[in-house]
Amino acid sequence: MDFVMLHGTSQTPACWHPLQTILHQHGHQTFAADLTSTEDWQAEDYATEVHRQFPNTETPTIIAHSGAGLLAPATATKLNANHIVWIGALIPDLTGTMSMMEELADHGEDMFPPEWFQWSGADLLTEQAVSAYFLFHDCDLEQLKFALTTLRLFQPQATFNQRHQHHDLPGHTVIVPRQDRVIRPEWMCRAAQERLGTEPTVIDGDHCPHIPRAQEIADIILRRA
Repeated sequence: MDFVMLHGTSQTPACWHPLQTILHQHGHQTFAADLTSTEDWQAEDYATEVHRQFPNTETPTIIAHSGAGLLAPATATKLNANHIVWIGALIPDLTGTMSMMEELADHGEDMFPPEWFQWSGADLLTEQAVSAYFLFHDCDLEQLKFALTTLRLFQPQATFNQRHQHHDLPGHTVIVPRQDRVIRPEWMCRAAQERLGTEPTVIDGDHCPHIPRAQEIADIILRRA
């Protein structure tokens, strides 16, 4: 099986190494996209870039973390994916009714805890205590040392302003970390049910469970993807 991985807005593709190692041990191929901020690119443009990086994947499973959830539907369509796995991810309104920025304006504190709005993305890169608190508080010391090396800001701003409209998407697995300090777990669970028509899998963990809980994530993916 092929897995195409989309990192979130605060990490590099290196964040997937623990999960990739386990999937490789099971005989699967993984492709970790390297995404950089491009001011005017919408989700379809990022999907085209992922296809350019990995043109030979065959009906892959898309794994998207955090803000890359906004890219997952378009990437799944472009790559003819057979499944999407959302990990601590934003799930857009797929009816084209409301952009993520419009939703934030109306319901921001339903989606994010109040303390999240006190920090900018740059703080995650320059203040290790902030990064550890919001992103990696489930890590042990060795995992944290690795996690901090994966930090990089990725801001696909146009996709947050975009109204996403998608039909006939493949099946979904939504993994919600119950101790997430970035995106409210309650919002992710509700979005999974209302927007994807699927029941989420709720696990212990922080916003980036693919590092400290890579084995658990792999078990869920291999069981359901």
